[in-house]
Amino acid sequence: MEWLFDPFAVSFVRRALWGGVLVSLICALAGTWVVLRGMAFLGDAMSHGMLPGVALASILGGSLVAGAAVSAAVMALGVTALGRSARLSQDTGIGLLFVGMLSAGVIIVSHSRSFAVDLTGFLFGDVLAVRDRDLVYLAVALAVAVAVSALGHRSFVALAFDPRKAATLGLRPRLAHACLLGLVTLAIVASFHVVGTLLVFGLLIAPPAAAALWVRRIPLIMLGAALLGCAATALGLVVSWHAGTAAGATIAAVAVALFAASALAAAARGRTPLTAPHSPTGAIGTATTTKEDEVSV
Repeated sequence: MEWLFDPFAVSFVRRALWGGVLVSLICALAGTWVVLRGMAFLGDAMSHGMLPGVALASILGGSLVAGAAVSAAVMALGVTALGRSARLSQDTGIGLLFVGMLSAGVIIVSHSRSFAVDLTGFLFGDVLAVRDRDLVYLAVALAVAVAVSALGHRSFVALAFDPRKAATLGLRPRLAHACLLGLVTLAIVASFHVVGTLLVFGLLIAPPAAAALWVRRIPLIMLGAALLGCAATALGLVVSWHAGTAAGATIAAVAVALFAASALAAAARGRTPLTAPHSPTGAIGTATTTKEDEVSV
């Protein structure tokens, strides 16, 4: 028991725990839709697309959060614009923006005097450097994420299964998609300072994917993802403290390990991933038998 609780006797580790818990809750809300809609590649590209704005804000002495938000918004607008092209697939557009934004970010960082240190900090974050002010930002971001998820739940459910059905129900699928992109952007921007632009993807995908192996209803997937994310945060900090490893990377690694354990346990019990019928990449999702129930929520 002392091995488990000794790290949290230190104030900055406690702040890191609270920061990780808030990030896990935000990522559970946004990540569930990322998994259900097969938007994992987009989420990865969005997390890397923040790098130019963060790097430029750092060099100019501006707000990193504001820089990340602007860069992520540019990435989202670019994905939306290229997605309308009949000659380019959405994956192609995302891939081009992914490489372009990441390259631009590295080029900008290369002009700093501490290139390696700055790039490492942007990519991997520093969860142990979370301040009280950061916790306030994360709490506000969580409140916004809860509000967007609650108000857009019915539209998001219909959009996850069939955009045509969403349009038939008068749920405005394009607006719902834009709001969903905004929710994912919020989760990534709010979380990058804790686990970095590279590792935020782990908390965004692994907990919801692990939860979706065991439950069918979307609210239960979100709850399971939140619990798994919080567990990954706490266990990752403990392992990092005793093993002397990077805290953010350890948290992300534990989250992926929990997914692997969940997948093995599900396979041992004969469960198979549930597939959303209209998911573009066959992502784990809600069973078709509950589609009408979910849409009617």
